[in-house]
Amino acid sequence: MKIRYGFNATLTARPGMGERLADLLLTALDEGGPAASEHCLVYLVCRSSSDPDVVHVTEGWTGEEEHHRVFAGPAAQSLVSRLQELLAAQAPYTDYVPVGGKAAF
Repeated sequence: MKIRYGFNATLTARPGMGERLADLLLTALDEGGPAASEHCLVYLVCRSSSDPDVVHVTEGWTGEEEHHRVFAGPAAQSLVSRLQELLAAQAPYTDYVPVGGKAAF
């Protein structure tokens, strides 16, 4: 499968909640979670090295439609609701269409 849609988001947690935010984001990979979908090909959660309350998320999907469909489901909506409780502000994001690169973990 090829990544045809993706985005980066920068999330700022309420003070002292960065680790909890990152841990919650990683639950999206659990069975039944949105990032466990066969259409989610990249799901990377990173903590900022300079601000412990900033978390970056990079996602790569087989298509924008698949992403929207998965995130309209109950598991994703529950996760989004729990994330909102930890955020200090609205999270900016940048969507993109990948053209190439490399990923190895």
